[in-house]
Amino acid sequence: MAISLFNPFQKFDFNKNTCFLSGEKISASTEEITVFPQWLIDQFELNQKHFKLLDESRSTYQDLKLPCADWVKNDALDPLDEEIQNAFNSGYEHVKELSSIKLFQWISKIVYGIIYNEIRMGLRQQQSGGEPFLLAQGLIHKFGNLNSMMQSLIKPIEFEENTPWNIRVFKVENSAETFNYRDEINTLTFSLAMNDFGIIACLQDNGTNAIYHSDILEKIDGEILKPIQFEELIARFYYSNYLFNRLPEYSIMPTTDKVYIEAMPLRGMSNRPLFDNWQVKPYAQVLENLWKPWGITLFEIIKDPENPISFLLNEEGNFSREVFIPTPS
Repeated sequence: MAISLFNPFQKFDFNKNTCFLSGEKISASTEEITVFPQWLIDQFELNQKHFKLLDESRSTYQDLKLPCADWVKNDALDPLDEEIQNAFNSGYEHVKELSSIKLFQWISKIVYGIIYNEIRMGLRQQQSGGEPFLLAQGLIHKFGNLNSMMQSLIKPIEFEENTPWNIRVFKVENSAETFNYRDEINTLTFSLAMNDFGIIACLQDNGTNAIYHSDILEKIDGEILKPIQFEELIARFYYSNYLFNRLPEYSIMPTTDKVYIEAMPLRGMSNRPLFDNWQVKPYAQVLENLWKPWGITLFEIIKDPENPISFLLNEEGNFSREVFIPTPS
């Protein structure tokens, strides 16, 4: 019999008696994990820090939970967490040696965990208000694919040809207390800065954003970024992934031995470019939000609309090793 994958989006099975990854029935009172690994919560004292959800409601890092079968936690998630923890706390040189798929699995569990909590919140509001819970078909498609790919933690799954994700690790001059997490669940974009590194991940773009930014990635290759420079790089990836106008399709072929997942060509029947046109003002608005600690306003960023401020590149278009950077507030 062919291996089957759990798809919670078929029946919107998001109750606390169903394991988020295996789909099996569990005990809601005992089989539960935090979305963010406990070691990360403890290390950066996140337990009571607020986490804003899409509907503007607030939870805490500690309260974001996932129903999880004990064997999934013990056999798959805990060993992965231990390996990631050791690498993250050892620093950039160790993080960049982590396999792409392990970083994907670890990041996806967090991003999907937030999606899971957002959906549960929406379902509860539906029940209390008597209105139908609506989720765009495109998002159902993307989130379902993410869950299927994440099941590589517990099932033999082989990703053929290009992987669906692109994950980049950079050396960054972060302060010792830095923990800077961001995600954009509609585009499945993730970033994290801590210790002496930063990570940017596009979880379902088949690597196109890295190709889009290949010129700047080449210029900063091997360089040590200052936090304000890393934030600018984040802004570039978050905005370009917003401009990415394809809904990736994947061929998922189960066999008796393993499940094969292959990314289908993005162009499909359309000759339209993969990315919509880059516009300075909306990009600058993303940048302004990320540069809030330095107090840089939208007006300052686009004072010259043809040449918005950049701390990554100098006037010659090369990496800025020496540049005046305002002190964070």
